[in-house]
Amino acid sequence: MLKRKSFGLFLSYLLVLSTFVLGCQSNQGTAPSQPQNDAAKSGEAASAAPQTVPELKIGLPSDAGPLNIYTGNIDYLTELVFDKLFSPSPYVEKPQPWLAESAQQLDDVTWVVKIRSGIKWHDGTPFTAEDVKFTYEYYRDGPANRHTHHVSEVPHISKIELDDPSTVRFTCAYACPTLERITFADLPILPKHIWEKVQNPRKYTDLPIGTGPYKLVEYKADQYYKFEANKDYFMGSPLVDTLVMPVIKDPTAIFNALRAGEIDISARPVPAELEASFQNQANMKVVQTAPLSLVELKLNYEKAPFNQEAFRNAMSLAVDRQAITDTVLLGKGRPGLKGYPHPDSPWTNPNLSTPYDAEKAKAVMDELKLTDKNNDGVREMADGKPLAFSLKVPSTEPAWIRAAEMLKEQYAKVGIKITVEVLDSGTMATVSQTRDFDLVIGTIGAHGVADPDQFVMSHRSSYLWNKTIPYPAMDELTKQWMAETSVDKRKEIAFKMQELFNKQPTSIVLYYPEEKFAYNAQKFDKWVESPGFGVINKFSMLPDGAKKAVAKE
Repeated sequence: MLKRKSFGLFLSYLLVLSTFVLGCQSNQGTAPSQPQNDAAKSGEAASAAPQTVPELKIGLPSDAGPLNIYTGNIDYLTELVFDKLFSPSPYVEKPQPWLAESAQQLDDVTWVVKIRSGIKWHDGTPFTAEDVKFTYEYYRDGPANRHTHHVSEVPHISKIELDDPSTVRFTCAYACPTLERITFADLPILPKHIWEKVQNPRKYTDLPIGTGPYKLVEYKADQYYKFEANKDYFMGSPLVDTLVMPVIKDPTAIFNALRAGEIDISARPVPAELEASFQNQANMKVVQTAPLSLVELKLNYEKAPFNQEAFRNAMSLAVDRQAITDTVLLGKGRPGLKGYPHPDSPWTNPNLSTPYDAEKAKAVMDELKLTDKNNDGVREMADGKPLAFSLKVPSTEPAWIRAAEMLKEQYAKVGIKITVEVLDSGTMATVSQTRDFDLVIGTIGAHGVADPDQFVMSHRSSYLWNKTIPYPAMDELTKQWMAETSVDKRKEIAFKMQELFNKQPTSIVLYYPEEKFAYNAQKFDKWVESPGFGVINKFSMLPDGAKKAVAKE
């Protein structure tokens, strides 16, 4: 239990989750070549067993609630408790069987999954195929959560049946060639014996029961999480017995806590100006990851003139992404010159391009009759209103605020006036929900920009587009995508969708962050990267064999 005074330093800011990386190291013992006496054998076994760490403290920049899927979700925390049929995620070329023993596609719309035997939920109840059937039906037919579109719409699984006690049959409403690689690798499986009694999941606050390597045993809102190892985990007993995760929302406080040894690693990336201070500490290591996330300028496509495809193109052409990256990140990141989605995803078109061309941006606006009629430096629309917009940005992100100021300068050069509004996190959340904005800077992680099904869904869920608004070119490609039965040919259609989007984007990628993280290497140095999750993930905590099955080396 953490002492109350440990949290006195932590101020109240809401921040987006970040993650980290380091390669794994082998710790396997060598089997004896000749028979030995019992004492020698006992010593050999002890030396070969993976060493465990009693406790790790991981500083979190935000609170995700009690991890029941519906009341808050940070993927890497959820996955400490819950498992999926395949792992680690849809963000790799080929996910591996996890709760599933195998998956087989029978025809264009039918898959059968064989479930592993001998797995138990944290409360000792056996895990069965009934849990899988229940989970997929609950996601499809119940209140929406971040996972449900993988069952209810993109793709749409119309029927879920048990062929026998260990085999689940999935029948899709239209072709679903990537069900194994995307849906099965994304949906956490819930225990039927608990969740079948939950009528309103958004009000359910009990601590979760999963099959995963850790059980959440204590949670205090905005204070801390405490996890205990599941010693009987089917992929091997975890290397860390207890995980304590204080919620430290203030950026300064979290790094002070890391420097003072109050935490062993931070889930907030280290700012460039602090890197050297951590590198110079004998017990610390600083490691780098290229996370599957991006920082974006979102355009409200439901408001004029952002509802015009050509104007959105001009808005994109006017952004000097390289200058923003060089200035805001001191060059430590990649400018968003490949656009949306993330270029490191195996599902992204490698030939995407979003160039900077201010003169072309001006020409496009001239063609749209958006000209500066009164010579005040700001163009006007047909109704005489100036091209003057508000750009909202959260107060918790200094780099984004600086980026906003640079966007103000860049847009002024092409005749667009920007007013930067810095808002607290609560107000920003309301702005996003109500869509009461012209422009807003935000971030989106791997599920949004590395999952190909989510790219399609984002055009149907109001994030990148609203499906109630006609979008003939994208709608036609979506029809082709849904009808395609081949993974490779579906990917080709998706590439065309991405090209179309980046010519008239509703999200302008500013940069792809390069994140560095500091951790106490003397306390724990077995971190592995899982794409899209960084190093704070379940696989870092597992024995070497399980790590190698799913982690990026």
